[in-house]
Amino acid sequence: MSSFIEKQEEYLKKKINECGYNVNEVVLNVSSRPEFGDYQYNGIMSLAKEYHKNPREIATEVVESIKADQKYKDINIAGPGFINITFKDDELIEHINELNKNINLNYENNNPKTIFMDYGGANVAKALHVGHLRSANIGEALKRLAVALGNKAIADAHLGDWGRPIGLVMLEIKKRHPELPYFDEEYTGEYPKESPVTNDDLMELYPYASNKAKEDEEYMEEARLITAKFQDGNCGLMALWNHIMNVSKEDIKRIYDRLNTTFEVWEGESDGDKYIPEMIKYLEEKNLVEDSQGARIINVSEEDDDHEVPPLLLIKSNGSSSYETTDLACIWERMKLWNPDEIWYLTDARQALHFEQVFRAAKKANIVNNNTKLEFIPFGTMNGSDGKPFKTRDGGVMTLESLLDMAKEECEKKVLSNITGQEREDVSEKVAIAAVKYADLIPFRLTDYNFDPVKFSDLQGKTGPYLLYSTIRMKSLLNKAQEANISYSKYTKINDKIDRDIIICLLNLRSVLLKSINVKSLNDITEYLYKITNLYNNFYANNHVLTEENKELQESWLMLTKVIFDNNLKLLNILGIEVPDRM
Repeated sequence: MSSFIEKQEEYLKKKINECGYNVNEVVLNVSSRPEFGDYQYNGIMSLAKEYHKNPREIATEVVESIKADQKYKDINIAGPGFINITFKDDELIEHINELNKNINLNYENNNPKTIFMDYGGANVAKALHVGHLRSANIGEALKRLAVALGNKAIADAHLGDWGRPIGLVMLEIKKRHPELPYFDEEYTGEYPKESPVTNDDLMELYPYASNKAKEDEEYMEEARLITAKFQDGNCGLMALWNHIMNVSKEDIKRIYDRLNTTFEVWEGESDGDKYIPEMIKYLEEKNLVEDSQGARIINVSEEDDDHEVPPLLLIKSNGSSSYETTDLACIWERMKLWNPDEIWYLTDARQALHFEQVFRAAKKANIVNNNTKLEFIPFGTMNGSDGKPFKTRDGGVMTLESLLDMAKEECEKKVLSNITGQEREDVSEKVAIAAVKYADLIPFRLTDYNFDPVKFSDLQGKTGPYLLYSTIRMKSLLNKAQEANISYSKYTKINDKIDRDIIICLLNLRSVLLKSINVKSLNDITEYLYKITNLYNNFYANNHVLTEENKELQESWLMLTKVIFDNNLKLLNILGIEVPDRM
């Protein structure tokens, strides 16, 4: 099923072709001059170049042909050949009633895909910090958008669970508790079921061990050895690794749950590591592996490169696998287990070269199919209100939980005083998450931005709390109508310009959704949500819906409110924002 605008585009395409001008696609845009029409077609200039004719002449032919059908309230030509269209009220009214029956009309998809997404990257045994915020928010929203548009999406937390940070933690545990059986090479009994460390322990152990290793080369060498040992499958160290994984994963999940960020798969670097031997054997059989100064590499440069792309380092000179190899093995695993049509990676922009190397190697080795799309989706940084990276009072990197708590403390001030106890706690949390998420998704993903907890918790302006407050007010209006036994079953009357403006804004949703999924950014959706909510608030301020004496008009206003409410709920859900019952 096509959206309202897509149907108009198909009709216009048919009429242009009937006039003797071949077009493959017609795109209608919201008119830049509303006084001339609701939507505008700007493609006549391209046809004029192709057919060597005056654009106004072509536009006149098309418009006269359409006028004969009496399809539109008005159709006219502006400038050199821009075609402006004003829709009939009856068609707009019918569209609102269709949306009431099915709010998903704009989300139809005739070509669904399976998309594997990697937007986690949290390191086990380390606290999630503010740098993890954007990948979680953007990744989760893109996943929800992809699913809303009819695709299947599988997201992997892709934990950092196999490198030296784990070895450092293990070493420090050994230093402090050498009596534990995990470090006894001759131990043959069962290892303890309870973890010897809590998450609080891990939060202290890693920074301590990391700093010590930077100052003490002997300590660093011990960490290297213990890392190699557990990666080789030492029974005691693997038992300790499992404890560290379970304790850390539970806390990582807790923070992601606060952000409404979910993963279908909770794998890590260790899972990809299992596939490295068979993958390397495959790469060697295809004669893609070369020796280079004791290391093994895959050359991924291409003749037409306009920048240097170094070889992918497959095996280091000390025999260990590289970061690139682990990611290549993860693609190997993902194709083997899920065979997706596309794989999306979300990290900050600094990882661009890394993924270019990995993707080229995967394509060169035919690890992925020719039609499999590998996409790197970079994003900018989030800083404090002063434009500098978020820091703790002692100058350290701020944890993600501290940022959320800071936002919650500010948002709690906006919650009604008669909301108390656990409800106040829950509402403050939802408002805070809305503030953080909306602020994070407003800029185009590659744009750096400054987060100000006071500014972004405001109930006025372009903020998450403003959208929540407005959406709750819509729900309250509908509830009051129900309590007063005011029924409404369909939309029948467009009363004035503000009603029409809201409907025209609804018509544009499909193009907003498609642009967002194509450019992999949520800023168009956040802007759209603000625009349509602001339009509705202007409507609400100018009309007394519950006391309106004209029942046909009252019923239409309530139906319009319901459609906007349902539309807001769906879009807020795509952004990962929950709407409380009141605030």
